[in-house]
Amino acid sequence: MTPCIKLLKKYHKTYTIHQYKHENSWSSYGEEAAAKLGVEQKRVFKTLVVQTDKQTLGVGVVPVSSKLSLKAMAKALDTKKVAMADAKDVQIATGYVLGGVSPLGQKKRLQIVIDKSAKNYETIFVSAGKRGLEVELSPDDLQELSGAVFESIQEN
Repeated sequence: MTPCIKLLKKYHKTYTIHQYKHENSWSSYGEEAAAKLGVEQKRVFKTLVVQTDKQTLGVGVVPVSSKLSLKAMAKALDTKKVAMADAKDVQIATGYVLGGVSPLGQKKRLQIVIDKSAKNYETIFVSAGKRGLEVELSPDDLQELSGAVFESIQEN
């Protein structure tokens, strides 16, 4: 059981776990999840960790069908500039490996921003903490448990 699932159980949130066999041949973990679960890519959200110009980390949660706008993410984090964080730093801060980073149950409490398009759906899918494991939950429960804010952070 991953820290993400433990957190959902602890707070008695409604969620569904979806599992699939991860294959290394996929170039995008999120696209693989959407395809294997038969869900449109706009409902499957990827968790991306950025480093700010203040040397802090932040987390953007965006649909796998889009790209994270670094400019919008910097604005949401109230900083001038962000860049994608180093994989090693991501693993140390979150406790998760790339392709399995969940916005829930991270080792360090990072500032999280969820793209506001998530509110268009009753439920969305995010990584449950390892490759091949997704959790389906309401965007409001994700926001509440992660302490996130909703902002427009995907590229147009």
